[in-house]
Amino acid sequence: MASDTDKINEVLTRGVDTLLPDKERLMRLMNEKQITLYQGFDPSMPSIHLGNLVGVMKLRQFQKLGHKVIFLIGDFTGMIGDPSDKLAARKKLTREEVTKNAETWKDQISNLIDFAGENPAVIRHNSEWSDDVSFKDLIEITSNFTVQQMIERDMFQTRLRENKPIYLHEFLYPVAQGYDSVAMDVDLEIGGSDQLFNMLAGRSLMKAMKGKDKFVLGTKLLVDKEGNKAGKTTGNALFLDSTPEEFYGGVMTFPDETIMLGYELLTEVPLEGIEEKINKDPLGQKKQLAFEVIQLIWGGNEAKAAKEYFEDTFQQGNLPENVEVVKEKVLVDAVTFVTGSRTESKRLLSQRAIEVDGNVVEEQQFKLNGGEVVKIGKKKFVRIEK
Repeated sequence: MASDTDKINEVLTRGVDTLLPDKERLMRLMNEKQITLYQGFDPSMPSIHLGNLVGVMKLRQFQKLGHKVIFLIGDFTGMIGDPSDKLAARKKLTREEVTKNAETWKDQISNLIDFAGENPAVIRHNSEWSDDVSFKDLIEITSNFTVQQMIERDMFQTRLRENKPIYLHEFLYPVAQGYDSVAMDVDLEIGGSDQLFNMLAGRSLMKAMKGKDKFVLGTKLLVDKEGNKAGKTTGNALFLDSTPEEFYGGVMTFPDETIMLGYELLTEVPLEGIEEKINKDPLGQKKQLAFEVIQLIWGGNEAKAAKEYFEDTFQQGNLPENVEVVKEKVLVDAVTFVTGSRTESKRLLSQRAIEVDGNVVEEQQFKLNGGEVVKIGKKKFVRIEK
């Protein structure tokens, strides 16, 4: 049986890209006491997506070790918009928009994080404290940072070179996120490795305002060998408010090189021997990965049904005998071949009624390579000519 130290080491290693300032110190702290940790999620859209799921899984692992987990909804920071990796300012959202977007988030992750047991996770909103920060407070908080610190970020340097605007509120995003750590007095913040700048801003602020050494854990990103985020490389992202069948089909579009990373970040399957299995049977292991992910989010029965649906429909099992083959290699054109109306085709795409190999796609100009099965509405199918 694994010791507590072994279990802690597993959590601090699996799917981890960066751990600052020191893994050994965090291990000692976790052996000594129940730590408080959080990850913040900005509700820029009405569903948890695949990238968020990586963080949710890491929170789950810490909770299972007995530590205090905070699932933070960034209803204040979400109105600003995180500028990380953005080459143009993001659209600011209203409080009503971010509140509505997060309405069903708890339900979406209720099978992954325990909100009711002996050590329940807590949902908080950063408007609880950020709404009350006065202009005087803001000046005091921002005095802990320099303009040089903020402007050194790669995307800001790119904008400067391209003579694109950098808005002052974008400088304040990492300050606002950093203040979350201070307000909740946490020991650890979790986030994707692309959030490292923002998390380190919180570490600096915690040190300056509370004299406390906050730890920062950056998780790996689910990307292919070109650095494209899985799910988005196929023209769409994967959301937890979709159906298990849609999500299963989405995982099946992952490039083969992301299968191992998918197991590491999105499942609790022991990793020993997985890489060898993938090399021998990548399709089989991708299907198993999809099954494991669906099972965690929706349960075993839903995972089994999603697997059967994919195999029956998209592995040339139970497609209609008279399924048409079309030559068009742009999705809206292929759909229009069936509907006869480009307007109707665009409407179906916008209503998420089009699937490519089991994966919902909304992008009109989505490129088809040939061989894909396109499902239009509930009953119509076409196959794209190779």
